[in-house]
Order: sequence, then C-alpha cells, then structure tokens
Amino acid sequence: MRPKLKTEDRQAELVAAALLLAATKSPSEITTGDLANVIGITQGGVFKHFDSKEAIWLAAIEWAHQDLMKKLMLEAKVRNQTAFKSLRAVFMAHIGFVQQYPGVPRLIFQELQHPEQTLLKERVQLLMADYRQLISGLLAQARKDAEISPEADLQAAVVLFIGAIQGLVMQSLITGSLEKIKQQAKTVFSIYEAGLLASSVKKAGTSK
Repeated sequence: MRPKLKTEDRQAELVAAALLLAATKSPSEITTGDLANVIGITQGGVFKHFDSKEAIWLAAIEWAHQDLMKKLMLEAKVRNQTAFKSLRAVFMAHIGFVQQYPGVPRLIFQELQHPEQTLLKERVQLLMADYRQLISGLLAQARKDAEISPEADLQAAVVLFIGAIQGLVMQSLITGSLEKIKQQAKTVFSIYEAGLLASSVKKAGTSK
C-alpha cells in the first residue's frame, strides 16, 4: 500500500507518470488505469486528485510550459553572451529537454493535429506563443547587433527555428531513438546559422 501523499505531491506523481508513458505510447491510448498502475494506486485514487484524464494532460502541459520556458530563459540570459549565442544555447537546451522528456513533444504534436479547438490545444498554443516570443526577441537583438544579415526575414527565421526542432524530434520519434539527436541538432543549427550570419561576420572569420 502506497503511503498517502498531499494532493499536490500525488498530482505531480501522476503528471510524471503520464509523461513517462507518453514517451513510448500515444497519449490518447493512455488510460487512468495505466497511470494508477505506474504509481501504485487504485484507478479510483486517480480521480481523487484529478477530475478527468484531460485534467491530467492539462497539468502536464502547464508543467512543461513552466519548466521548458524556465530552462530556455536561463540559457537566453547568460551574462555577456551575444544574442545569437543565446539562440544556439536555447536550441540545444530545447533538444536536451526533449531527450529528458520525450512524452512532451508527443503530447504537443497530438493536440496540434486536432481540428477542433480544445482547452488542451489552447494551452499548447499558449506555450508556443511564449516560445515564439523568446525566439523572435533573440533574433531581433541579433539583427540589431549586426550578428545576422539586416535583410534577414525574422518571421521566416522563427518558423525555420521551430521547424528545425520539430523535424529533429519527429525523426527521432519515428526511429524510436533519441541517442543521436543532440549531435544532429548541432549540425542542423550550423546550417541555420550559415543562412543568417551577416556577410561581414563571415568574412571576419567569427562564425564557429
């Protein structure tokens, strides 16, 4: 018999269990019975802490939103780091987050594919909005500091940044392995970087 935990602790346990299962299984196929088995409580015990399975996924997205953005903001605000180096650090930190919590992108991809607007999809969109704002800000600062071409289309650059990560993640989920994603991410970002760096920076030999 598992010891009784405070509601917030048990909720955190259920969220962690949901994301753990989502790493290898479609979130839509995960049942409250599956979650109960993972943490060793009854299925009825699950509903003592969450009203529904959707509420668990909402909590999972809220947690992912806060944890991911906290990690990325820390990377973006390293003292004496240029905006473009911050962008690279954010890119790699996001890949590291995916390696640690592969259930998160599975959940996000699933919700964004739904044609109807749900509360869970709205929460995913809020996460994406905050993410885009961070990337847009770093790109704008990089252009202001002449790290990238003044003609660079920042809106397109944001789309490419997000698309590069999504492509890496999707490829890894398809192959069932995240082992090589970090090395692949370094190569992909170098290609992204080459397209954005100002010609003056390239000529100076500062592109790494």
